[in-house]
Amino acid sequence: MTDVVDSDELLRRIQRARARAREELRTLRSRTEDLGRTDPDAARDARVRGLAYEAVLDVLDEIVAPGHHPDAA
Repeated sequence: MTDVVDSDELLRRIQRARARAREELRTLRSRTEDLGRTDPDAARDARVRGLAYEAVLDVLDEIVAPGHHPDAA
């Protein structure tokens, strides 16, 4: 089941993915802080997951705005 989508729909999907990645990243950062005091293992897991979302967000940002990412060389 392969759908063909136009560039506008592809951009909308990428923007939704970016918004979701930002939301998840905020949640995981908050969870890391909260758990850091009570459960270091769970805090580390949240931190690692947050790093994965940071990477995804960086890639999606670069797709939408090449060269405009603050970490771009």
